[in-house]
Amino acid sequence: MEGVMNTYLTTEELSARIKYDARTIRQCLKDSVLFEGVHYIRPFGGRKILYIWERVEESMLQGASAQDLIQSIQ
Repeated sequence: MEGVMNTYLTTEELSARIKYDARTIRQCLKDSVLFEGVHYIRPFGGRKILYIWERVEESMLQGASAQDLIQSIQ
């Protein structure tokens, strides 16, 4: 993917950008709204998580339907 630049953010940096608490991102959004391989990666197979800002922003702008939100609670 030549020419494609991604912005990688830690949970704390993402928290500052989207105005959500880092704990909310870890406990509520990760793996229910933000998915590994789409919205975040674990570089070098480690524990550290880096969020791909462009993918997160794209998902936020598309928005979630009410049905998506209801299903995530169940």
